[in-house]
Amino acid sequence: MSDLTLKLDGLRKGYNHGKPNEVQVLRGVSLQVAKGEVVALVAPSGAGKSTLLHIAGLLDTPDEGTVAIGGEDMTALGDRKRTSVRRNDVGFIYQFHHLLPEFSALENIVLPQLANGIPQAEAEAHAMDLLTRVGVDGRADHRPAAMSGGEQQRVAFCRSLANKPRLLLADEPTGNLDPGTSDRVFDALMELVRSSGLSALIATHNLELAARMDRTVKLEAGLIA
Repeated sequence: MSDLTLKLDGLRKGYNHGKPNEVQVLRGVSLQVAKGEVVALVAPSGAGKSTLLHIAGLLDTPDEGTVAIGGEDMTALGDRKRTSVRRNDVGFIYQFHHLLPEFSALENIVLPQLANGIPQAEAEAHAMDLLTRVGVDGRADHRPAAMSGGEQQRVAFCRSLANKPRLLLADEPTGNLDPGTSDRVFDALMELVRSSGLSALIATHNLELAARMDRTVKLEAGLIA
């Protein structure tokens, strides 16, 4: 078993190939995230961080290079296997929470588990445990519209860990929040990550938040600086 949760090797990605407006987004990116490691990905707008996260999470494919999760090369997997890996091994967090508005906080965390074959009672118990760990268990029966932005994002964190992934990928997870709320919500995220023992690659513009992670890598002009 590999000691690396994520290994990206020589990733290249471009768009509009062969056209005058061709853009090379990634120009040979290599990056490793060890088991239990939390890595900050710092990049200016347009540097390719979202593309990198999408490729790492098997939502997109590189033009060149390889992606390995848990020591297994994922690059050439078929759609069904890629979907299975995303559902079981990778958790995603975005700048906006994307909670289902018609369901409660608890239900938003239970639903991914039910889709993965977890019994209802077990799924609800796990969801309540996650909500308790980030301090929003009192909002379990509230729909997103009845919660603050910080509470909604903490619920989104819990949903990303619902199926107990080995890798968490986050794209500006506190970017929509004011500085004070951002700090509190980031603390909740780090508590979840540390207590779960998973690895994380977290993109952020906030250098103070980046400094609280294990390591910082900078992406500039499609390359790790």
